[in-house]
Amino acid sequence: MPQLFTPLKIRGIEFKNRLVVSPMCQYSSADGFANDWHLVHLGSRAIGGAALVFTEATAVSPEGRISPHDLGIWKDEHIPMLQKIVGFIHDNGAVAGIQLAHAGRKASKTEPWNNDEPVPIDKGGWKTVAPSPVPFSGDSDTPHELSTQEIQKIVADFKTATERAIRAGFKVIEIHGAHGYLINEFLSPLSNKRTDEYGGSFEHRIRFLLEIIEAICSVLPGEYPLFLRISATDWTDEGWTIEDSVRLADVVKHKGVDLIDCSSGGVIPGIKIPAGLSYQVPFSEELRRSSGMFTGAVGIIVKSDQAESIISSGKADMIFMAREMLRDPYFPLRAARELGYDIKWPVQYERAKRK
Repeated sequence: MPQLFTPLKIRGIEFKNRLVVSPMCQYSSADGFANDWHLVHLGSRAIGGAALVFTEATAVSPEGRISPHDLGIWKDEHIPMLQKIVGFIHDNGAVAGIQLAHAGRKASKTEPWNNDEPVPIDKGGWKTVAPSPVPFSGDSDTPHELSTQEIQKIVADFKTATERAIRAGFKVIEIHGAHGYLINEFLSPLSNKRTDEYGGSFEHRIRFLLEIIEAICSVLPGEYPLFLRISATDWTDEGWTIEDSVRLADVVKHKGVDLIDCSSGGVIPGIKIPAGLSYQVPFSEELRRSSGMFTGAVGIIVKSDQAESIISSGKADMIFMAREMLRDPYFPLRAARELGYDIKWPVQYERAKRK
C-alpha cells in the first residue's frame, strides 16, 4: 500500500489519505459570501478523492480581505452557504477545513487578472493595517500602524470567526501565518519595526500569533485539529529564517497547534526564490525532524510518485496541493491508479474507473 494512501489521525479526526486541497484564493465572492462557484470548486475536489479540502483564505473581518472579492466569515449571514458546502464535502468522503486570514498591508487589491493593483477607497477599497507603517512596495499605500487595542480586536475576530466556522461544520481550522499577510508581517523583522510588546525580539514578534492561537483554542472543540501555515523563510538573512521557524514550532506545539503547513516568502517583493519541484519540502522535513510535529509539504508537487516519495521518506505527513489540483481536481484518483493502488471512487463515476 502506498504511504500516500495510508490514513492519518490527528486529534479526533481521521484523514483517509495524505492529500490535501490547499487553500486557493478564488476572488469570486461579493461581500464575503460563498456561492455556487465555491460549492462546485471545493465539492469537485472532495469527489476527486482528497482527504482534506480547505477553503481559500477566509477573512475574519472586511478589512482583512486581500481583495473586495475574497471569501469572508465576519458575520453570521456567511454561515448558511458555507454550511451547505461543508455538508457536500463531508457527504463525499473528505474533511472540510477553513483557513482563517487577515491580509494586513497586502489588502485592498484588485484580483490578479486585474493586475493586482491597490483599490482606492472611493472605488470600494479601504485603509490597510500592519504592525508598522511600512508599505509593502513602492506602489502601495502606507498602512495604518495597529494600536494595542486594535490588535486585540483582530485577535477577537479570529476567535469569533472560529466559532462561526464550527457552526458551519468545519472540522479543521488553519491559521494563515504566511505569504506576507498580517500574522507574517508581525513575525518578520522586515515588516515589524515596533518597539512595544509586539515587536523587537523574537518573543515579542510571535506574541500576536500566540494570542490568536490561544483565542482559537479557547473555543475549538478538543477533537478538531488546528493547523498553522507559515512562511518558513523570507529567503533573506535579514528576515525570518528557518531557524526562527524551528524555534516557533517548539513554542506552538505546546500551545495547541497540531500541524505546520510549510510554505515560504511573500513578506517583501523582489526576492529571488529558487522555485522548482519540491523546493519547499526541506522546510517541512526540517520542522518535522526538529519538533516532532506533523508537517505539510507544499510547493510544485505535481506527480504521484513525487508525493509518495515525500511521505514514504518521512519528509512530511501531508501533501498540500494547489495548482495541480486546479489542473486536475481528480488527482488523488489518478495518483492511486499510477501507484497501483485501488481506492473507492464515487459510485456515479465507477464506470470510468477501468479503461
